[in-house]
Amino acid sequence: MSHILIVEDEEQLARFTELELKHEGYEVSKAGDGRTALEMALSGDYSLILLDIMLPGINGLEVLRRLKAEKDTPVILLTARDAVMDKVSGLDAGAVDYITKPFAIEELLARIRVALKLYGHTAKVDAEQDGRDEEGVYRYKGLVLNEKKHDVKYDGHSIELTNREFTMLKILLKNMDIVLSRDTLLEQVCGYDYLGETNIVDVYVRYLRAKIDDAFGVKIIQTVRGVGYVIKSE
Repeated sequence: MSHILIVEDEEQLARFTELELKHEGYEVSKAGDGRTALEMALSGDYSLILLDIMLPGINGLEVLRRLKAEKDTPVILLTARDAVMDKVSGLDAGAVDYITKPFAIEELLARIRVALKLYGHTAKVDAEQDGRDEEGVYRYKGLVLNEKKHDVKYDGHSIELTNREFTMLKILLKNMDIVLSRDTLLEQVCGYDYLGETNIVDVYVRYLRAKIDDAFGVKIIQTVRGVGYVIKSE
């Protein structure tokens, strides 16, 4: 059973979300402030964390940064803020998704299912059947992606990627020489039920190019105009 930690200082919303998640069969724990949330997140074994940004004590983004320095628990941000930079900051800090309050519970449940499938315990099971090499290591010229360690390096230099950037790079490396459409990448990176912006694929390709191509003077990900993206072996 997936165990979800709800971090929300608005008790009525936290209780409502807790009841809905329990109704769906999830085990649920709650925290109402940043310090308690961080302690619980670091000491507990949660499948996913729903994390509000505006929290007493320590704000959600700081909780997220400290958590990601030690653990890789998937986090969905809950926020009343609708500014693009808030969303980007959260995703860059390691969140796998965000949802703006007020939200429809059906949308939240859909995003939770996608996050658990891609980044939670079920993803670990699926990974054993996806046909990658034994060690889960993908290599391309000086680029090395280690799936088990969730680590990417170029010529020995570590590259910090968000979860979605990492997943997209892995999919492109795994399907080398196969042109993947934006729709295919969107489904594999964000899940079939993803309800966010459709141009998110282009955004994350741009992030990857900035962190790899531009940083090391190489050309890893190629655009096939009108189709999608590919990493070519030659």
